[in-house]
Amino acid sequence: MRESVDRGYLPPIEDLPANDSPHRLIRACRFGEGVVVGPFTNLYECVVGAGSRVGPYTEIQAGVEVGAGCKIQSHSFICSGVRIADGVFVGHGAIFVNDKTPRATNADGSLQGEADWDLLPITVGSGATIGSGALILGGVEIGERALVGAGALVSASVPAGAVVRGEPARIR
Repeated sequence: MRESVDRGYLPPIEDLPANDSPHRLIRACRFGEGVVVGPFTNLYECVVGAGSRVGPYTEIQAGVEVGAGCKIQSHSFICSGVRIADGVFVGHGAIFVNDKTPRATNADGSLQGEADWDLLPITVGSGATIGSGALILGGVEIGERALVGAGALVSASVPAGAVVRGEPARIR
């Protein structure tokens, strides 16, 4: 996590965000003022900027940065290595994946651990929209104000202002 970035984040306080939704796992997160997190969510070791909303049944993993004024809809999965700028909309059930070739085991049959794969970061520029059900693969950048259509499979970077859709996602 970039400690030098300051968008009004507060130090880790376990009783934040202020809303009282039940059944949440919130561990060692930093929240800006006015963040709302829905019920049945898992957020750990992430940063969520001021005024952002996280819908129910969403997971945001360690090291993720979500900017201010973002809206993350329900059932979304945002894995480690993702940085989302300010004002981004993430639709229902969007999934971010940080490894293009996941494996359960190594060649010798032993279970893979953290050291056995390379994290492929994902960056989403300010004002971008990620449609419901989109799958964003590791190593891509989605430019400012770009629009990723519902159900798109994004395996390559998306230029600023572009509209992409399909499998694989292509500029339309």
